[in-house]
Amino acid sequence: MRSLVLRSILLALLAIPAPALPQAWAWDDGTVPYVQTPAEIVERMMRMAEVGPGDFVIDLGSGDGRLVIEAAKRGARGLGVDLDPSLVKLATQNAQAAGVADRARFEVRDIFETDLSRATVVTMYLLPDFNAKLQPRLLALKPGTRIVSHDGGIGEWPADETLEMRTPEKPVGVGGNAKVELFIVPADVRGTWTSQIPQHGGAWRFQVGQRYQMLEVDARAEGRDLLVRNTRLRGEEVKLVVTGIVKNRAWHHYFVGMARGDTIEGEVTVSDGTNRVVYPWLAKRAR
Repeated sequence: MRSLVLRSILLALLAIPAPALPQAWAWDDGTVPYVQTPAEIVERMMRMAEVGPGDFVIDLGSGDGRLVIEAAKRGARGLGVDLDPSLVKLATQNAQAAGVADRARFEVRDIFETDLSRATVVTMYLLPDFNAKLQPRLLALKPGTRIVSHDGGIGEWPADETLEMRTPEKPVGVGGNAKVELFIVPADVRGTWTSQIPQHGGAWRFQVGQRYQMLEVDARAEGRDLLVRNTRLRGEEVKLVVTGIVKNRAWHHYFVGMARGDTIEGEVTVSDGTNRVVYPWLAKRAR
């Protein structure tokens, strides 16, 4: 009797039309299926990108507009683009209802034809293949531009920050798992750089190799190769940790500077475990 009841219930359930669930693949026309970003993920994306007044956010595949609207609530201005006119209309209505229509605009537009040059922040929840196609355009943006991607890397470009979290309300994926990745467009610092630090080693030379934000640096002072222990390039900010013999003593050097064009300007902190001195650091790229 129990099995007959269960069978009847199962048949009844199968007869009910299933709700249209968002798909996890692209349609044949090359568009990206619309899947809502959970509110908790929106919040984390905003925080990772440090969105605030003065920012201009472009959301690629903006759906109901929640990312751009949240950015506008934080004082930023933004543009959301989507191929679906009904979603653009919905996003516009949502921005009006949230009282941020003056800072949040939505347009029917192809993501690959959208001018990204104004953006200080780009957000997206796209398929990895789409992200990879966008990679050259994203890397060409102004150094320091922040790009936040939900559940999708950008080709071989390694993320600057990664957050993985459980999001039970997420409609796709297994167990509500979500990954948010932050990419910061790196300055181009490849080449040979020279600087003068008269108080400490005189002429310095840095040979820099670069792959995305990952650096390989050789440092030399007083005709001697020094050990580069660590490097970091975050947008325009360059950090180098160098140890070695200078002025016949072992020193630890912490270089921090901002790379703009063919100059890096900042300071170097020099210490020997007891003494600590800070000197100006100006490096110029050799032509």
